[in-house]
Amino acid sequence: MKHPPFKLGSDNLTAEILVALARQKNPPISVEPDTWQRLDDFRRAVESCAASENKIYGINTGFGFLSDVKIPAEKLSQLQVNLIRSHACAVGNACSAEVVRGLLILRAHTFLIGHSGISRSAVEVVLAFLRHDILPMIPEKGSVGASGDLAPLAHLAMGLMGEGSVHVGGRLMPAAEAMEAAGVKPFKPAAKEGLSCINGTHFMATLGAFACVDALNLFRSADVVAALSLDAIRGTLRAFDPRIHSVRRQPAQAAVAENFRKLFSGYDAIMDSHANCGKVQDPYSFRCIPQVHGAGRGALDHVRTVIEGDLNSVTDNPLVFLAGAEGGAPEVISGGNFHGEPLALALDYLAMAVAEFGSISERRIEKLTNPTQSGLPPFVTADSGLNSGFMIPHVVAAALVSENKILCHPASVDSIPTSAEKEDHVSMGPIAARKARQVIDNAMHVIAIEALTATQGIDLLAPLEPSPALQKVRVEIRRLSSTVDADRSMHQDILKVTEWLFHGKAVTACGVELV
Repeated sequence: MKHPPFKLGSDNLTAEILVALARQKNPPISVEPDTWQRLDDFRRAVESCAASENKIYGINTGFGFLSDVKIPAEKLSQLQVNLIRSHACAVGNACSAEVVRGLLILRAHTFLIGHSGISRSAVEVVLAFLRHDILPMIPEKGSVGASGDLAPLAHLAMGLMGEGSVHVGGRLMPAAEAMEAAGVKPFKPAAKEGLSCINGTHFMATLGAFACVDALNLFRSADVVAALSLDAIRGTLRAFDPRIHSVRRQPAQAAVAENFRKLFSGYDAIMDSHANCGKVQDPYSFRCIPQVHGAGRGALDHVRTVIEGDLNSVTDNPLVFLAGAEGGAPEVISGGNFHGEPLALALDYLAMAVAEFGSISERRIEKLTNPTQSGLPPFVTADSGLNSGFMIPHVVAAALVSENKILCHPASVDSIPTSAEKEDHVSMGPIAARKARQVIDNAMHVIAIEALTATQGIDLLAPLEPSPALQKVRVEIRRLSSTVDADRSMHQDILKVTEWLFHGKAVTACGVELV
């Protein structure tokens, strides 16, 4: 089903919408006529202020420590160009194509909301970059997350000016060359526009949107994979009884338990085979799945609210406010909406929540490979001793879990003064965002290892088969990775299953609607 274009500056932007748009070339977006008109109204207010004899920060003054220095009118354009060039000094790996697209979309969306006072020509260049998939080269490191994501956003703005480098069709080339080939005229910033281009929480918010979408996918995939593991160790569903979860007022916990009941609906020969065994209860890593997975979902709900708040906010500085119904001159007010503290705290929280999914998954892998706990052959392999089976995949999972513990040290508790002590408290939000995404990547690899280990365990229980939903998942995993009858490198198997999980294939494969 084809969806109508997203209306920039007027529709509500969610993490899912931003990520879906950013993961395609020439994304379906549009701008309504009244939105363009609103943008023009704010720009006229800026031009009026620029002509004033008064010092107005960001319009006719220097920046930061130099905010008391008034700049002559004839030099205001050069001031904005200098600002962009001087701030474009980030380092590190270049951001991925999807992140840069997301950043371009978010920039256009928040500019069109108003209050930045940027010109129509600036937004038109952003839209042209999206149409032609011209993606500025943006190094990922260098923002402290206050006064906005200055360095990465400056690299974006420099590309719009036809300077620096851009990626086109996967090839790095000079921005001027790419724009000339596409027939796009470079953006020439006038009063305030350079500052508007580099100020705001857009970089950390874009990374946060990707983190939210990928984390939700991880959480739902983890339910499916954990269900496979529960069957492989011949565990019990008693801990998922709805009555247990009804007496604890944690809705996300109850939702996870419901997912498990759906995944085990229908006849499960493995579960039926031990219905009357003497086993009373399973280890915490199985019995407490709803409590742990549910807590992560609850954390994500909060993080999503924070991230999506900034996706639809104006976070640069200063802000322009038009005359009210009673008249009066427009006002330009300097404040601190660029400070990333809300996002930094939330993204640190998300990293911790995701890390717990990896942690409990690693414990389930340990139970699967431990014959005293699983009842399966040691390391889930036939002829163990000659074969090491899943001994070292478990070690890899343990390494990733331990790395996540280090990455979960909060970035948001740090601060360092910059700009001659004018910017004396910063959020480190971009660092929190990058760490959260790395934790998600590590945790997804751990869950992929669990998926392979659990599927191997179920294979060893043949001819018994799991529930219809879990059997569908097992079949799909086996399309990617055959049963390990004898030792082989599992490197490619883990990568394939990780990619499969990242695309939500485990959730769609099971054939039941999960929450």
